[in-house]
Amino acid sequence: QVQLRESGGGSVQAGGSLRLTCEVSGHFISGSCVGWFRQAPGKEHEDVARAYHAGVIAYTADSVKGRFTISRDNAKNTHYLQMNNLKPEDTAMYYCAADQSCSGTSYDYQYRGRGTRVTVSS
Repeated sequence: QVQLRESGGGSVQAGGSLRLTCEVSGHFISGSCVGWFRQAPGKEHEDVARAYHAGVIAYTADSVKGRFTISRDNAKNTHYLQMNNLKPEDTAMYYCAADQSCSGTSYDYQYRGRGTRVTVSS
């Protein structure tokens, strides 16, 4: 069983930065994938970024390219989403999710956390 827990969300002004953290516990083998997706009120979920547990980045959404970076610390079983130059349209609940492969959107992955809220004001 794999468990994920997000943290690091908060309220910032446009142009600010946040780093989201996803702590992973349980059996999680190399080659598995961790991704981040977000969901804003009244909007469809959006796949943000995915990376293999070994560190290879599989996907970054066009809407966040150049601003968001997915990374991980394998020794700590922790994954990160560094978010810079935040915009009001980045306001959403952010979730990390895990599965055996990085194919497909992270929204559909087998395991996910409860989410952390990000609010960006103009």
